[in-house]
Amino acid sequence: MKALSDPHRIAIIDLLSCGELCACDILEHFDFTQPTLSHHMKVLQQAGITSSRREGKWQHYSLEPSFVSRFQLAVTDLFTDGEPCQRKKKNRSCE
Repeated sequence: MKALSDPHRIAIIDLLSCGELCACDILEHFDFTQPTLSHHMKVLQQAGITSSRREGKWQHYSLEPSFVSRFQLAVTDLFTDGEPCQRKKKNRSCE
């Protein structure tokens, strides 16, 4: 979740949701430098959110399909009214 806490990284994920992009194409959408993009991509890769491949002098990035599946399931589970929420399991009240 820490990797997803930065608004720039969320925007990068949004861009990659349309398919693989070259670092140069990602940079066109931001007002920061290539080293800053590299830092954001390193964080996303270490979290297993993105993967990369080199083509010539540029890196091409894409979303990691296994992350997308796991994340969608986790969000669905979080907001599904199936199992009782933690508060109800412990028989606590917020009041």
